[in-house]
Amino acid sequence: MELREFCRRLPKVELHVHLLGAIRLDTLAEMAGRQGAGYTPEEVADLARRDAKPKGVLHILRALEQRILRGPEDLHRIAYEYLEDAAAQGVRHAEVFWNPTGTARDSGIAYAAGADAILAAFDDAKHDHGTSALLIPSIDREATPEEAAEMVGWMVAHRRDRIIGLGIDYRENDGPPEAFWKAYRAAKQAGFRLTAHAGEFGCHWRNVETAIDLLEVERIDHGYTVLDNAALARRCADRGIVFTVVPTNSYYLRTLPEDRWATDHPIRRMPGAGLLIHPNTDDPPLHRVDPERCWHMMVKDFGFDLDDLRRFMLNGIVGAFIPEDDKRGLAATFIAEYDRLRAELDHTT
Repeated sequence: MELREFCRRLPKVELHVHLLGAIRLDTLAEMAGRQGAGYTPEEVADLARRDAKPKGVLHILRALEQRILRGPEDLHRIAYEYLEDAAAQGVRHAEVFWNPTGTARDSGIAYAAGADAILAAFDDAKHDHGTSALLIPSIDREATPEEAAEMVGWMVAHRRDRIIGLGIDYRENDGPPEAFWKAYRAAKQAGFRLTAHAGEFGCHWRNVETAIDLLEVERIDHGYTVLDNAALARRCADRGIVFTVVPTNSYYLRTLPEDRWATDHPIRRMPGAGLLIHPNTDDPPLHRVDPERCWHMMVKDFGFDLDDLRRFMLNGIVGAFIPEDDKRGLAATFIAEYDRLRAELDHTT
């Protein structure tokens, strides 16, 4: 067995993946080419192009919301196909972000109809492939704080057991976390779990601090600039906050020199600061990544070893929004499978 096969078969959870960003490229092309969407095959290829210095994927997500999605059945298909692919890569549990504001405003898919379609896909994928999933509606930080509060109102009005928490994403540069404190306060009062994208685009470390202290999140998505404040990093380490990191993050691939990006990337230094990190795919087909490549990059590009991968594997369980009893059972299963895979890998190398 080679390292790539080890990384594919390694049991893992996925805590940082966006529903629309998980669309298969052939599904994107098919949906974009439907009558009325207005895209030629060449335009679709250009839309999904990822260069050596990649731009972010927000333009693709907006295109999906504004011109491509037709109805709840599209959300069902995207969710099911993502989980089908993830299951083949060792993912046993996934927590998926979905931005209902744009889906309702631009695609005309009401929150309840969209949520029920996604959850039905979760059920179908669990039956067919064995991977469980939870849904995390996320604030579109390019919309207004009032729209964010409205979205939380939808969550409260249409409670579903597997709609587990609230997140926030899209362009952090223009949407600081403090603008959305009312939505987070309402979600916490309603019993939802809390996470937030912060420190993603090289933004000031105070965004991580604000997400923790004002929004009261339980985990941080990205969070790289926490390293710019040693005291804050120590506090996060002491609290055991899990950081869901992304090896293929567009910002660092675009801004760091090609021959230095993996050496200088904050991911490399985060465990040394005592932080609990867990690698994720974010927008897998759009980033040209899958769970196997994601975890392989942690070794090949960032210099971590197999013992580190074991810790990262368990960090994912720590950070998951599942019951504590389930975490203990999952950890025992994962450790036993890791040990078996490790022995097989050691035997063949």
